Amino acid sequence: MQNQNQNQNQLSNPTPDADLRTGPTRREARLRRRHDWRVSVVTGAAVVAIAAVSGVGFVSQNAVAAQRDRVAETRALTDAGNADTIQAASHSVVLDARAAFEAKHALADAGAAVAAAAGKVDAAALASTVAILDDYERLSPSRVFALATQAGQLAQDVQARVAEFDRVAAEQAAAQAAAEAAAAAKAAEQAAGSSAASRPSAPSNPSEAQSIARSLMASMYGWGDDQFGCLVELWNHESGWNVYASNGSSGAYGIPQALPGSKMASAGADWQTNPATQITWGLGYVAGRYGTPCGAWDSFSAKGWY
Repeated sequence: MQNQNQNQNQLSNPTPDADLRTGPTRREARLRRRHDWRVSVVTGAAVVAIAAVSGVGFVSQNAVAAQRDRVAETRALTDAGNADTIQAASHSVVLDARAAFEAKHALADAGAAVAAAAGKVDAAALASTVAILDDYERLSPSRVFALATQAGQLAQDVQARVAEFDRVAAEQAAAQAAAEAAAAAKAAEQAAGSSAASRPSAPSNPSEAQSIARSLMASMYGWGDDQFGCLVELWNHESGWNVYASNGSSGAYGIPQALPGSKMASAGADWQTNPATQITWGLGYVAGRYGTPCGAWDSFSAKGWY
């Protein structure tokens, strides 16, 4: 009876187990809704956190990029400043080198001009400029350029005056030489005229040996009576035209007084006795040493021997 009543009560009041079999209970529904709410809250918080972190990262990246840009700009400005400094230093070095080159070139030209002017023209102004420019390493480039230009102009002036001095000196030397040559020629002419006037004339009645000499002179050398007179007088003093004339002290022999007499053997083996052989040798000696018989006579007249 009691069991029957319990079964009836269970039918009229179903248990949670009965609800699970037929659908979720109210309690389970509440628990499920609470769980969904918590998930939503956690999800939302996560989304917010992620967004916040993303925002911070973006901001940090922007800050880093801005800082990097500022560093790059600063470096660019520094590099530009350094470039200007380097360029200025390089320009200074080039300017100094050019000044040194100009100074050396100007000094070389000016030194040559000063040396050429010695004893000829005044180069004091150029020498003074050279003395200042010679210390070019201590001078500013602008000062060096100015002095180099000045030295060049002064050097040109000195060179022009030296050239004019040399021209005038050359003309004077040429005139002096011409005057001296004219005077010498006149003296020679006067001496020749005086000598010619004093030279002996040809004999009107030559000896046999003298006649041989006249003939040989004309055939061998083309000499005429003007030269014959000098030859006759020359050998008159030497031997008197004696084929056997002998100088005991010197050993000279024959008409031309060959020394020694054996030299005349070149004209013939009969040199000791044949006047033609002696004369032939004697004419060759006169022509070779004095040019003509009158030249030999002039020498004899001046020195006493020929």
